[in-house]
Amino acid sequence: MKKIFIVLITLFLVLSASAKEKSYTLFSPDGRLKTTIASIDNTITYNLVVDNDTLLLPSSIGLDLGGAAFLPHIKISRRSVNETISSPFSRQATMHDHYNELTLNLSKDICLVFRAYNEGIAYRFVWDGKPMKVNKETVEYHFPGDWTTSAAYVSNFDSTNHASQYQSSFENQYKTIPLSQLDTRRLCFLPLMVHAPNGLKICITESSLSDYPGLYLKSTSHTIKQSNNHAILVGEHAPLPKRVEQGGHNNLQLLVKEREDYIAEMDNTKHFPWRIMMVGTATDIAMNNMSYLLGEPSRLDDISWIKPGKVAWEWWNCLNITGVDFEAGFNNDTYKHYIDFASKYGIEYVILDEGWAVNKQADLFQVVPEIDLPMIVNYARERNVGIILWAGYYAFDRDMERVCKHYSEMGVKGFKIDFMDRDDQLVTDFYRRAAETCAKYHLIVDFHGAFKPAGLNRTYPNVLNFEGVFGLEQMKWAPTSVDQMRYDCEIPFIRQAAGPMDYTQGAMLNGGRWNYNPCWMQPMSQGTRCHQLALYIVLESPLNMLCDSPDHYDREPDYTRFVAEIPTVWDETRILQGEVGEYIVTARRKGNTWYIGGITNWTARDVDIVLPLISLNISNIELYTDGINAHRQGSDYRHETPEAVLPVMTIHMAPGGGFVAKIKVQ
Repeated sequence: MKKIFIVLITLFLVLSASAKEKSYTLFSPDGRLKTTIASIDNTITYNLVVDNDTLLLPSSIGLDLGGAAFLPHIKISRRSVNETISSPFSRQATMHDHYNELTLNLSKDICLVFRAYNEGIAYRFVWDGKPMKVNKETVEYHFPGDWTTSAAYVSNFDSTNHASQYQSSFENQYKTIPLSQLDTRRLCFLPLMVHAPNGLKICITESSLSDYPGLYLKSTSHTIKQSNNHAILVGEHAPLPKRVEQGGHNNLQLLVKEREDYIAEMDNTKHFPWRIMMVGTATDIAMNNMSYLLGEPSRLDDISWIKPGKVAWEWWNCLNITGVDFEAGFNNDTYKHYIDFASKYGIEYVILDEGWAVNKQADLFQVVPEIDLPMIVNYARERNVGIILWAGYYAFDRDMERVCKHYSEMGVKGFKIDFMDRDDQLVTDFYRRAAETCAKYHLIVDFHGAFKPAGLNRTYPNVLNFEGVFGLEQMKWAPTSVDQMRYDCEIPFIRQAAGPMDYTQGAMLNGGRWNYNPCWMQPMSQGTRCHQLALYIVLESPLNMLCDSPDHYDREPDYTRFVAEIPTVWDETRILQGEVGEYIVTARRKGNTWYIGGITNWTARDVDIVLPLISLNISNIELYTDGINAHRQGSDYRHETPEAVLPVMTIHMAPGGGFVAKIKVQ
């Protein structure tokens, strides 16, 4: 640890003139969680104890600000907050924000803030001094044992070039292995879960991430120490880019060619990201709101113009439509067909994905000649459908203000911005600038090719969605060895703990375990049709795709109307049951209607749904369940409206299956 202490000594000179050892304890409001912040030997550590069980051993935290001067004193202050905040376009209309806070003023310029919730703990640094470089932030997690983790590696890995991992789409499946078996060369992106004893889970993520690099975690060569057998994860940040060049996918990205030897540059006042440890059972984590609560409050006074909803999408299905008298492609007739489909079913938006602008020019004012964009926007408006435009990162960033103004005046409703594929300081600042500029022109935002949500959707509620997930698009090319059903049953507990996700569900061609095959032009899902349907309930996504061809949906109009009517934002959410990687059952309410959705991995199972748990006077119930042959033919399902409603419903899910119940109450 000597090297770490040398790094931290600049900051923690503040401690050396005061007592050599001091500690400060902070409890959660219910008293079950406790963290002790200690200053020992010129460093600061904290731990985490839950119900007398130690979940985190003393772990170092600190900043290297490159020679900043600090005064030799510590002052502390405490406060408690217990309030309800509005959480529009979310899993629930309001959220309970209840915590105890401890602030350590380390000098006149910097303080360290801890918050203890009943659901976990978080800390952050706050700087209020002259502009400064951040050489390094030390983040460590020392676990008492070699516990199991569910962690996703950065997929772009070159063993000869460590920095290659900083260029990442943040899409990979989880490795569920002991901490000691993590590859010490590879970075893991957040959120990351650690499975503690006694059924408790720890989910690590961050919030209030803006104008500062995102956090990665990795194992170290000291992961398992023979003396005490504890496991260590350490943080790492991408250094600040020094030189970037246009390139990458269709010349739409900025590729880092040279980096500084520090991670960030700060202005006069800087709120560093919150480092979050969510704690609880699997279902507790799936309902944890800390990422949203720790985002900066909304900067928008008027949000009445922000409209969440469904999107008819053409990219996943390769614009495959039949029975028409024109050739499908990036042209007016094809998009009018998608608009007519959306209007028919009350779908709020149509997206023009990659292909509407001239390829490889990174210029959003060069529209392909086959598309009359003002005409398309007007055609959609007349049918109560909004148009969203796909935009590559560099194409959007190079002329952001003019792009937003031009297309807002045309009547476009928002942008899907893609291929950032980084989270260094330049890119996290781009997210903030894009959200702010789009809000100025009343445009909604879907960040694709993106890192996880980290509070920006609270600060700018026009940011409705983020990718950062190994979503359904992977089924266009993923080999049969990929277990998407297990992954689907992991992300509600891990990735979704950070916030909404652009998973893009809705496949109408559905493969069982032994007959799924990837196909770019006519893709299919793994698992059953009801699994796909249930994802509209299980996954949080205020801007939610219908990914398949209008042809497939039109063959089953009743099913399609059911999908189109499912809300994308909710008044209330409850996680009824589930286990990470196995299954989950989620209940969500909008007005006087409940939707209950469940999915399973490749293991068939029966689940009991106790309706009195949601205190209902049921007036109507509608069920979609796996058909008797769904294990052979994934598109087999059963639709029924039972007259008699029992207090407990037992529902069978086929391998890779699911179900949805729509329950109207009086």
